[in-house]
Amino acid sequence: MNETLAVLGFSTTPLELVSFALAVTTVLLNVRQNHWAWLFSITSSATYAVVFFDARLYGDSGLQLVFIAASVWGWYQWLRGAAETRLVVTRLGAAGWAWAVAAWGLGFLLLSWFLKNYTNTDVPHIDGFLTAGSLVGQLLLARKKVENWHVWIVVDVLYVGLYLYKDLHVTAVLYAVFVLLAARGLRAWSNIARVAQ
Repeated sequence: MNETLAVLGFSTTPLELVSFALAVTTVLLNVRQNHWAWLFSITSSATYAVVFFDARLYGDSGLQLVFIAASVWGWYQWLRGAAETRLVVTRLGAAGWAWAVAAWGLGFLLLSWFLKNYTNTDVPHIDGFLTAGSLVGQLLLARKKVENWHVWIVVDVLYVGLYLYKDLHVTAVLYAVFVLLAARGLRAWSNIARVAQ
């Protein structure tokens, strides 16, 4: 599934196209708070792990494996929540924001150091920054925090540029679509949280 083909003038592979379709389905289901999103997330993460590894985006490739584990946990959270009650959409408090920013910063430092010193990637810092941000976004999504969409908007905008640089044009288009879907998710979840207050 790694033979190169052209789609709408972009060079891609069948595996990247399958990953694209699975990832779009995941986000559409997430916006609707449909728990089946997590199954699509697991499958998409598995296929994208291979796509990113082939592109020497080792942080992103490893992130997909973490996403698989986080998706299993997120699926459980959405079905069972805390104390066996389903989660509802809520907002982070000031302390939650501080923890999220600190985790992103620490993750960036550790991941970019590791990628620079132990892999042959040519983009260790942006790969580390976006990998750390994606982990924060995934954890916030699993806990149904509105702010996950803020994180995804920032991360996805930057990923568009990275994937263009790495000649993953179809995936760059995917992440541009993700920006629009994340904005839609932010609006929908903000309205839900406002009504719940």
